[in-house]
Amino acid sequence: MATALTAAGGAALAGVVSPDPVVSPSFNGPVYAVAYRGDTVYVGGNFSSANAGGKNVTRTRLAAFNARTGALLDWSPAADANVRALAVDGDVVYAAGDFDNVNGTARDAVAGIGATSGQLTPLRHTVLGQPNALVTGNGRLYLAGRITGVDGQPRTNLAAFTLATGALDAWAPTTDDTVNALAYGGDRVYLGGRFHKTNGVGSTLRLSAVDPATGVLDKTFVAKPVSQVFALAADQAGVYAALGGQGGRAVAYTRTGQTRWTRVFDGDAQAIATLDGTTYVGGHFDKACTTSNNGIKGQCTDGSVVRGKLAAIDAQGNLLAWSPQANGVAGTRQLATSPTLGTISAVGDFTTVGGVTRKRYVSFGGGLPSALAGARSVTEKADAANDYVASYNFDTTIADGTFDDGSGHGHLLRAVVRNGGKPTMTPRGAGQALTFPPKCTGATCPRVVLQAPDTADLNPGNRPLRYGAAVLLAAAETATGENILQKGYSTGGGQYKLQVDGVSGKPSCGMGGKDETAVHIARSRESIADGKWHNLECRRTGPTLSIVVDDQVKTSVAVPVELSVLSSMPFSVGGKGVGADNDQFHGSLDDVWIHIG
Repeated sequence: MATALTAAGGAALAGVVSPDPVVSPSFNGPVYAVAYRGDTVYVGGNFSSANAGGKNVTRTRLAAFNARTGALLDWSPAADANVRALAVDGDVVYAAGDFDNVNGTARDAVAGIGATSGQLTPLRHTVLGQPNALVTGNGRLYLAGRITGVDGQPRTNLAAFTLATGALDAWAPTTDDTVNALAYGGDRVYLGGRFHKTNGVGSTLRLSAVDPATGVLDKTFVAKPVSQVFALAADQAGVYAALGGQGGRAVAYTRTGQTRWTRVFDGDAQAIATLDGTTYVGGHFDKACTTSNNGIKGQCTDGSVVRGKLAAIDAQGNLLAWSPQANGVAGTRQLATSPTLGTISAVGDFTTVGGVTRKRYVSFGGGLPSALAGARSVTEKADAANDYVASYNFDTTIADGTFDDGSGHGHLLRAVVRNGGKPTMTPRGAGQALTFPPKCTGATCPRVVLQAPDTADLNPGNRPLRYGAAVLLAAAETATGENILQKGYSTGGGQYKLQVDGVSGKPSCGMGGKDETAVHIARSRESIADGKWHNLECRRTGPTLSIVVDDQVKTSVAVPVELSVLSSMPFSVGGKGVGADNDQFHGSLDDVWIHIG
């Protein structure tokens, strides 16, 4: 069964691995690299022994063990210096690092090792420089680091070898500084590091993508992270980066380089991996910031929650409650996941995790194996649908002119009008949207508000809350404030609302608790008043309130964890009332919804 954990405010999230470490070996020196092959975990680093079942066994910078039981395997090749990276392809484990010899035989910085025998393959090259990363794909083994040549051929921080023959490949993109990380994305290879140019192009700061066969720069991907990239992971949605700098960051990018979400920590993020829709992050941080703001030495300026060297983030960028708590200074150096087993491995310099001894390696299980992932997604979608407490697409009405609630909860919206105002239906796609009265000033202006009576299931209390709408607003339709949806007021039970602020047309989310008068506002810095449809969402999870525009988190602010909304006021769409100062909305709305839990 998958472990059910929660986001940082209570949302149940099935499929996240357990925070409790499973049985595994320990090591007497730093572990820098980890990789899976079926039921086997391979590790590399700067250790000389492994401890399994209370017994110390010689293992010289390379080791393997059973992922399910933690039992140490006989696989025991020996490297004479640090192993910094591992990759697996078929029956071969590839290692890269500072070594000159493996198993007493010359292998300069890169080696192929039989996955079961531990014997060297014919792969042999001379590498000038220090390798940092390996990844396989497209019939090649890709190598990155601080490199100037391979086998006497010029290479500038990047190289590749043909898997079938082991020969040096013609693939040779260049960067002007160190490459720390690689990720294979099918039709591209992502590069991350401290460089400013890829193939001489200056718009490729620290993160870029190149063709896996030719090395040609993919100019459709432009990300420009704010600081050095230490680790990468990729999936069909894009690429995930672990950053250092002032504090650290985990950032998800689309396939064009647009930021999907950002999480900020009080120390470098050095490792990143994904499993079943969850992103796992490791580093030498101790806390995760509740917003994207931090200050001197990475200190979280708007509040923080404890996350010792490990953290987890959901697909929308919400920080999850998963918090195993590892110790140490350098902390977690690398992560690997196994979709087949539903497990995650972390390596580094820690010695305890969750209060139990786990020296430099730890594994967490309880996620869903890939064979069950499809079934889980169907179940989760059904469960998620049940948490939509209100949903309006304005495509259906009831005989008396009210609008039906598509969630099945029966929260009918009824029009409240003044001064001749009336809702107007506008075609949108195969359905219709609702258009409100045009912009007007004065006491006699037409007014239209849709309202549903108060019921308990529209009040989130302090549970996770999401709500939003599709919005069409032109620049000429903006005003000092236009209300899209609202439940409650800042006094008398608290409130949650979505609105468009000022003539600049910037959307914002607002929440106030039943025991406070302040309203916490997350406002986008970008206008949506451009005459185009935009999907707006407000998202509250525990200590964070975010405004999301077209699936991208624009701004997050801290809110009290105990903030609770228990209002007896009706739910309103298009304005907070029908009085002269009702913050009347003047554009068009569609697909209004509320999700609690």
